[in-house]
Amino acid sequence: MEAREYLGYSFEQINQVAKFLKLVVPDFKPLVGVICGSGLGPLADSLQDKKEVPYEDIPLFPTSTVAGHAGKLVFGKIGDVPVVCMKGRFHAYEGYPLWKVVMPVRVMRLLGAEFLIVTNAAGGLQDNFKVGDVMIIKDHINFMGLGGQNPLRGPNLEDFGTRFPPMNKVYDRGLVKAALKIADNLGLKDTTHEGVYACVGGPNYETIAECNMLKIVGVGSVGMSTAHEVIAAAHCGMKVFAFSLISNSAILDYDSTAIPNHEEVMAAVKASEQRLQKFSEAIIKHMGSGAAGSPSQCGCGGKP
Repeated sequence: MEAREYLGYSFEQINQVAKFLKLVVPDFKPLVGVICGSGLGPLADSLQDKKEVPYEDIPLFPTSTVAGHAGKLVFGKIGDVPVVCMKGRFHAYEGYPLWKVVMPVRVMRLLGAEFLIVTNAAGGLQDNFKVGDVMIIKDHINFMGLGGQNPLRGPNLEDFGTRFPPMNKVYDRGLVKAALKIADNLGLKDTTHEGVYACVGGPNYETIAECNMLKIVGVGSVGMSTAHEVIAAAHCGMKVFAFSLISNSAILDYDSTAIPNHEEVMAAVKASEQRLQKFSEAIIKHMGSGAAGSPSQCGCGGKP
């Protein structure tokens, strides 16, 4: 008999993780889930009444191996809004299959989260993007997905969503418009953009030819995450908002002497911490105000 590839956790297994966390953090139902990208963990540190749960203490959870990804779930509040933050995410280039990369998103949904904020540090491709700017993601090009690597590959988990979920409205337009207004109110209009994110596999940085191709097709930022998590969130009915911190400028010239490196990414993130925290907190409070509306319901309804 031909061996079949193992294609992920069952709904029951993911539900057991959610039940475990409900025992660890009782009487807490998050409204918003947040995935903190490279070095963007200070938002999680700022939560009020926070409870931290290391990934290694959570059944079935993978662990982060990348600098800037601390590896813990943090529960707490921003104002009156209950939030759960992933302080450190997982990447395909670490060797994890995509169904494992997105498992925490599904756990957040089962805990009750209706919104997902996804952040990343990414290379900027457009001429008007500068290091330290923010690009609100209005759409993505998932190169891994176009190559057949998709977190929904394998048996569909009907308790979360449909076999063929639409992606044309995956980044909620109401949240995008609200975030642009929030940026304006915070005096960040000149450093905040709206654009398309490209997800590539990594861990190597992109070639000059790849960067030029991405720019030609209209990509604003490029990175090695985000699309998988967004797809999983959309599949289970969450409203999604995402942004890139432009942490380095993509190299487009063969005569350039610049060498991309993770250290410059971390330095850019460090310099932007306070600004990003205020921006993110304002968006979370907007979600908690009721003005952002309610997401569509998945089969689980956020109620294991």
